[in-house]
Amino acid sequence: MIATDPATYAAALPDGGRLLGLDVGTQTIGTALCDAGWYFASPAELVRRTKFTADKAALAAIIAREGVAGLVIGLPLNMDGSDSPRTQSVRAFARNVEEFALPILLWDERWSTAAVERAMIAADMSRGKRAERIDNAAASYILQGAIDGLVRL
Repeated sequence: MIATDPATYAAALPDGGRLLGLDVGTQTIGTALCDAGWYFASPAELVRRTKFTADKAALAAIIAREGVAGLVIGLPLNMDGSDSPRTQSVRAFARNVEEFALPILLWDERWSTAAVERAMIAADMSRGKRAERIDNAAASYILQGAIDGLVRL
């Protein structure tokens, strides 16, 4: 099940459980995990994209190892809220990982990378360190936004 509505997604989830946030890029997939009580999200491992079967296997390993109950995938909408070619690619990715048989929430990620990069610059992080950490940090930002929205339901 793929949802864009947090209430529909929450209804499909068991009570609590760890969620896996994904920032799906063309070269990498940033990942983040939250605790079972949905209080905080933390960056996890970076998946370097190769072939989709290898990408899916890497995600399946994380899901199994961490006991993930659901996925939150960042949806890169245009600033006016419309779809773009990148949005269509992420929707296709979500359809392809539906076979994990986990509820999937597509979460608006329009400002995630920019917000994370601003925070890293404010922390005086070097350009090199920002480049290696931005995708997982963006996944964490996306997941935190989603769990903050879910606990308010």
